[in-house]
Amino acid sequence: MRHSRKAVLAATVGLGLAATLGGIAPTATAAPATAADSAGYAAYERSAENQAATKAFFEAVQRSVAEQRAANPGLLAVTVTYNTRSAPSFRSQIASSTQIWNSSVTNVKLQEVSTGGNFSYREGNDSRGSYASTDGHGRGYIFLDYRQNQQYNSTRVTAHETGHVLGLPDHYSGPCSELMSGGGPGTSCQNPNPNSAERSRVNQLWANGLVASGLGSKG
Repeated sequence: MRHSRKAVLAATVGLGLAATLGGIAPTATAAPATAADSAGYAAYERSAENQAATKAFFEAVQRSVAEQRAANPGLLAVTVTYNTRSAPSFRSQIASSTQIWNSSVTNVKLQEVSTGGNFSYREGNDSRGSYASTDGHGRGYIFLDYRQNQQYNSTRVTAHETGHVLGLPDHYSGPCSELMSGGGPGTSCQNPNPNSAERSRVNQLWANGLVASGLGSKG
């Protein structure tokens, strides 16, 4: 998929995650992932394009949930909605990711809706691996790549990508215990959960229904 730089914040978010829990959801058309595929995922994940797009995607979600805050200034927790209609093969992993995040943080909650939503999940094949894209108007989607999800753990991939929606940047030099280390620890990493620092950061970003400015990236 290609995004014109002239499009309004049409940012492709390589919501990196070259390392995500054990593969799944491959279809009959998905060929086995290779070492070359892994290298390609890693290169895109670490690119400036991916970093800029990750920030743009989070900011797009910020604009979308601003309506909730305006309608209810005393809101203690914001609900970010999503739909899975275009990612039927990954519904189990998406449900697990939602459960992980909703049990890990208190100031923002994820909720599935049948149509629309703040963002959606999609599936298919892309040499860059899994990523997210935004139109810059508070709407976007997370794309889950078949090959990458064969090579890495799908729940970790999905939870990592969703972490970007909640405001967390990539930190590939981190250990497996850090969800946003993505593919850095390698394909053997099986951790789908954010660590205490990541949970604290998301709660801080969404404190009292508000979102702090900036991503505070460290990687």
